[in-house]
Amino acid sequence: MKLLLSAITKMIFGIALIGAMLFLPAWTFEYSGAWIFIGVLFVPMLLTGLVLFIKAPDLLKKRLDFKEKEKTQGGVIALSGLMFPVAFILSAFDFRYGWSRVPMWLSILAAALFLVGYVLYAEVLRENAYLARTVEVQEGQKVISTGLYGIVRHPMYFATLLMFLPLPLILQSLWGLIPIALYPVLIIIRIINEEKVLTDGLCGYKEYKIKVKYRLIPFIW
Repeated sequence: MKLLLSAITKMIFGIALIGAMLFLPAWTFEYSGAWIFIGVLFVPMLLTGLVLFIKAPDLLKKRLDFKEKEKTQGGVIALSGLMFPVAFILSAFDFRYGWSRVPMWLSILAAALFLVGYVLYAEVLRENAYLARTVEVQEGQKVISTGLYGIVRHPMYFATLLMFLPLPLILQSLWGLIPIALYPVLIIIRIINEEKVLTDGLCGYKEYKIKVKYRLIPFIW
C-alpha cells in the first residue's frame, strides 16, 4: 500500500507540475498540443505502473527511486531537470505568441513516435528486472543480452530518444526543439559513465560489450 500511494502521489504531482508549466505560460486551457502530450505521457505511465505494481513491485520501487549516487549521473539529472522545464515553458510561450507554427498532423505524428518509444520502453522493463533509475550494480544482477539488449546495449535510452526528441512538436513548437537538442548529449554522457560502472562492477559485462557492439543506435554508435 505504501508503494501504491507513493506511485499515485508522484504521478499526481507530475501531472500538476507539467500542467502548470504548459497551461500557465500558454495562458489558456485550449492548448491541444499540451493535452495530447499529457495524454500520451500519463495514460501509458498509469497502465505501466499498474502492471508493475501487480507483477513486479520491486521493479516499480526501483523506478521510483531518484537517489543517484554517481556524481556524473547526478550532474546529468540536474541538467535534465533544467532542460525539460525550459523546453515545456518555451514551447508554451511559443504557442501563446505564435512564434512558430506546427501543423496538427505533425503534432499527431510526433505523438505517435512518442508512443512507439513508450512501447519499446515497456518492453525493456519487461526484459530487465534490474532496470533502476539510478546507475548502480545491484546484488545478484546479471547481464541481459537477449531481446532488445541483443541489438544495442542501452535500448531504454534509445526508446527515450524516440519519446523526448519530438516532444516540442507534440506541443506545437519549433523553438522548443532548441533546449531539447541537449538531450542526446546528456544521454551520451550518461551511457559512457554507466558503462564504466557496469564494466568495473558487473560480472560478464566486458564480454557483453564485445558481443553487442553498438551502445545506442545500430550501425552508428
